Amino acid sequence: MGSATREALAHARAALASLGSAALPVAEDLLAAGRVIGATSQLRTALTDNEADVARKRALVEAVFGARISADAASLLVSVASGRWSSASDFLAGLEELGFRLAADAAGEGVDIDAELFSFERTVAADSELELAIGSKLGSPAAKAAVVDRLLGGKASPATVVIVRHLVQDPRGRRIGEMLRSAASIVADQRGFDVATVTTAAPLTDAQLSRLEQTLSAQAGRRIRFDAIVDPGVLGGVRVQIGDDVIDGSVASRLGSLRQKLAG
Repeated sequence: MGSATREALAHARAALASLGSAALPVAEDLLAAGRVIGATSQLRTALTDNEADVARKRALVEAVFGARISADAASLLVSVASGRWSSASDFLAGLEELGFRLAADAAGEGVDIDAELFSFERTVAADSELELAIGSKLGSPAAKAAVVDRLLGGKASPATVVIVRHLVQDPRGRRIGEMLRSAASIVADQRGFDVATVTTAAPLTDAQLSRLEQTLSAQAGRRIRFDAIVDPGVLGGVRVQIGDDVIDGSVASRLGSLRQKLAG
């Protein structure tokens, strides 16, 4: 991530914080606008033109989207477009992130969106036909969204459904598992904690999880919530992933390192 994008993202987050109360339809509108922009090269180029002033971009947003999106969504879109992004892809990622953060705020406390995203990711990983149905480049966005509605409607929170529907309609070259994990991390960050994926050969006890949580929380300086995976393939030990950081103390990893050393 370039320095320009970091500054633009900070500006976008500040705009979100100044919005006040969050509403899920605003998040949905913002994500929908992002999909339209991503599919329209001329619009994307115009909104990411660092030489164009804010008034010009606001007029463009009003002309293209008009009453199709809420006033709050349009205001956030203009705020994001007013930043100096390093690339158009960074701009789209920034819009998406803002939509996810807004959805997290709109869901309210007690709704574990990150856990629902993680659960859906595990469901997809275990079903190759489902992964193909929502991850294939050949399927239409509408058909993929319909699959999500059928699987999650009435079972997951509305905020989770909005996020997953967006992801399957706008993959931008990403795999579904990668997208769901990234979205879960963004949602967790918006709520002030990190998500750690803990993989072990056998289930950890509550006491073991508690000790691990205390250790990782002290290192990270913020709360940690665990998503536990049991995978006999790790043989023993623990593999922990927090975002892009991996602590791999599994037996399988140590054996792999040993084999590499022996192979010279």
